[in-house]
Amino acid sequence: MKKKLVVPKFKNEAEEADFWASINLIEYFEPSDFKRGVLFPNLKRTKRLISIRFPEELISKVKDKASRLDVPYQSLIRQYVQQGVAG
Repeated sequence: MKKKLVVPKFKNEAEEADFWASINLIEYFEPSDFKRGVLFPNLKRTKRLISIRFPEELISKVKDKASRLDVPYQSLIRQYVQQGVAG
């Protein structure tokens, strides 16, 4: 470790964002400071794997559109589902 990083108490998120944007973490840490294999046992997944069967033609159309939009096709499907549920 190079210098000790002192993190102040923040009044709001904007102040915290300004703090993190203004410092260079390289001044405080070296690669040897980090440990591999750290586990987060209480971390919950934000997404759940499901299986849906679609016709090949539909999947091809979604993949083509996703390619034109330069987004992953599964993300595009997720957006369509969200729009359908919200609308």
